[in-house]
Amino acid sequence: MRQIENDIKNNFPHLREQSSREIYFYNAALFDMYVSFIKAHPLFVCETFIKPDEKKTVVKIVKKTTPSLQERGMSKRDVMQRAKKVKNDEFYTRYEDIEKEISMYPLEIWHDKCVFCNCDDAVGETRTEKDSSAFALYFIKNFIRLNLKKLICTHYSGQMDLFQAGAKGYIFTKEGVKEMTKMPKGYTGCFEDPLSLKILNEEADIVCTNPPFSRATDYWRTIINSGKKFLIISNFTNCKNDKYIPYFQKGQVWAGYNRVDWYLNPKRQVVNASGHWYTNLPVINRPKYKNIKFMTLKEIPERFKKYDDAETLIVDNNFIPTDYKKPFAVSVYPILSGVLEKGYKIVQAKQYRPYINGREVFARVLIQKENMD
Repeated sequence: MRQIENDIKNNFPHLREQSSREIYFYNAALFDMYVSFIKAHPLFVCETFIKPDEKKTVVKIVKKTTPSLQERGMSKRDVMQRAKKVKNDEFYTRYEDIEKEISMYPLEIWHDKCVFCNCDDAVGETRTEKDSSAFALYFIKNFIRLNLKKLICTHYSGQMDLFQAGAKGYIFTKEGVKEMTKMPKGYTGCFEDPLSLKILNEEADIVCTNPPFSRATDYWRTIINSGKKFLIISNFTNCKNDKYIPYFQKGQVWAGYNRVDWYLNPKRQVVNASGHWYTNLPVINRPKYKNIKFMTLKEIPERFKKYDDAETLIVDNNFIPTDYKKPFAVSVYPILSGVLEKGYKIVQAKQYRPYINGREVFARVLIQKENMD
């Protein structure tokens, strides 16, 4: 028990009250993370449940006005694809999702660093989600705890104005207790504006934001070519998209810890879409490793493995063969769960399109075990 207690203290120092031994959870996401940590601990034995007394529940019938995605014949992926086609980039990240992801990284990553939020990360007077982006709020509220050197946030001068910050682009800077907002003449606030690129290349240490979905390709190219550290949200399926696979293949980017399924639209309604965190920051002891089922090809259930018309092995349901020498195709889930950190590599710089009985099936990523004799 003492070992577990010490591990909890080391992993959750920011949730402990200095004057006591208690840990406080300020939202459900933090508590879920704490529970996941305990379940993943090497000394964890089992989980037990106490069945509560049954109580009668009065169900209030409320007339539903908004159809679900299923009723509309759409999926989460469809929402993202539609956003790209019509340039509907108004998906704003919720505070709890930022808090949940950043809590997974060691505090020293942020020590004495300049964080740059360069995609419509407004900072308003009330410092609430009504007039400020969740990214800006998080780093302002945690500036001291993270021991940041500087925070720079930019506001985009687009037509949509979720934060009611006005049509002009501006730059907010926080350095210690000093805060300043500037509106340079002609500045758009776009991540490709010359002034934004100057800040990226000359001042930023870590970029953290949610780039516009319709501009993700340009954004990834810009941020990766800058050579800076980053922690960003993008489409859940990017790791099997031809435009992004080379970045994963070269080890320039990998999945962060969490997926992000819920966002705010300009009406402040919660909307559902499939996103994930991506980064080039160190990911240590990834909890999702446990989702990958490593075993010999013979041990994998037959229903989760098949060969396509080109006799390429396709493996589903997060199964990974440990004794298979040839390249094989997998879905995005093993990639996002960290299979590339477990001795496997992407062998084709574009998505693999399997055909079974002459019919194309879902695209996959072609990987292979490294150092096979």
